[in-house]
Amino acid sequence: MAYYPPDVINRVKQMDLLTYLKNYEPDELVHFSRDTYMTRTHDSLKISNGMWYWFSQGVGGKSALEYLVKVRDYTFIQAVETLLGYSKIAPPIQYKQKEKVKNIRLILPNRCISNDKVIDYLSSRGIDKDIVSECIDNDLIYEQYPNHNVVFVGYDKNKTPRYAGVRATNSSRYMQDAYGSHKAFSFKLEALESNDTVHLFESAIDLLSYATLLKMEDKEWYNENLLSLAGVYQPAAKIDESRIPLALNYYLNQNPGIKKVILHFDNDSAGRLATMALKTVMPKQYEVIDDPPKIGKDVNDFLCSKVGINYKKRYEKER
Repeated sequence: MAYYPPDVINRVKQMDLLTYLKNYEPDELVHFSRDTYMTRTHDSLKISNGMWYWFSQGVGGKSALEYLVKVRDYTFIQAVETLLGYSKIAPPIQYKQKEKVKNIRLILPNRCISNDKVIDYLSSRGIDKDIVSECIDNDLIYEQYPNHNVVFVGYDKNKTPRYAGVRATNSSRYMQDAYGSHKAFSFKLEALESNDTVHLFESAIDLLSYATLLKMEDKEWYNENLLSLAGVYQPAAKIDESRIPLALNYYLNQNPGIKKVILHFDNDSAGRLATMALKTVMPKQYEVIDDPPKIGKDVNDFLCSKVGINYKKRYEKER
């Protein structure tokens, strides 16, 4: 099998789909409206704001590499070699679309008539079924049609859906935000009774895992503010120049009574760096507490260890 060094792979990943199609497959590109394109083969695959999304299949991405793998069914190596080959023959001319439009309309993935696979999947991760059912009843979680992915929905202050994170319920590890998602409104569970604390997580899975852990300890999980960031928080190169994540910034603006922020980030280098950055840049009015999982890479690993489920990201945290 061919091997390509990381710098080559990173270079290949920089080519967006619009640039690829305009340079190497112009006949496949069809103008849809204004700054939006679609492909001739798949008219439900739209390209806009530097991203692409195949609505009929519920998959999307940014790069041409992702397109070749997810849409054309290339292997990763085949996709890399295809892009390298084209670039060697004729270096691509970059095509930049307009900056992302603010308040773009969220397009929620289609719903299945049942949520059985979502419930089974989240249960297999150790998450309490009653918590999952309550989230489903409140339209915070549902099962996507036709791929049976789990969709985590986030709302604004007017209870309008503004974010949807899509995650595979099989072994593919597919994770993608739905078209039009705004990370400022990422998945969260808000306390029924007001309090001055918010718990912060990298993912919705970790958030639900923490709620389950609280329930296992006979604590009122429904009276805690739990907020996910919809992905790993990436600080600036200079830690003190980092920005507060969009989701946290919006939440704090909407909830002026919050005084304590508890971080439950991963035990890997990215999670530790994110923790350091937030503790550095958060305004002094907030008490910031680092509370990572005691066992495993993330909160879900910790939950799995507690309930006896095997987990792959095993990492024993050193004290």
